[in-house]
Amino acid sequence: MSAKPLLIPTPLGAMLGRLPAYPGSLFFVTGLNLALSKQLAPDVTQMLLGKKLRLRVTDAHWAFDFEWRNKHFAACQNVGEADLTISASAHDFVLLARRQEDPDTLFFSRRLAMEGDTELGLLVKNTIDAIELPMVNLEPFKPAQVLARLRARWTLRQSH
Repeated sequence: MSAKPLLIPTPLGAMLGRLPAYPGSLFFVTGLNLALSKQLAPDVTQMLLGKKLRLRVTDAHWAFDFEWRNKHFAACQNVGEADLTISASAHDFVLLARRQEDPDTLFFSRRLAMEGDTELGLLVKNTIDAIELPMVNLEPFKPAQVLARLRARWTLRQSH
């Protein structure tokens, strides 16, 4: 039996869900473009053209809306249904990004959901599976690491 996935606590998720969506989408597509945009084949980008995509982080109550435009992903304010919505917890998205979990395993255990255009969903999944992505190292972003860097900078400024 596998361990229960880590979830963002409900009160924190409710608070995060109150944040405006568009700035988060801008931040998300910046990372997406750094990781993927130059690696996508022309036939893939042609199929993505004009499609509204949404990534939903279920436990954080966040949704990032974006589309492929002018050779890169662009944040968009999508008030309607997306052509493809991919949903999972923050923890499961981190596992996917770090290649520690397979999307099929998460899908069949109902921890990852795809809604909308099935052909587009398979294109996205197969494209990500085929791309050699660098491992995502989250160690520098742990609160203790961030605080240690901030403390070091503060100490350095105080000594000058």
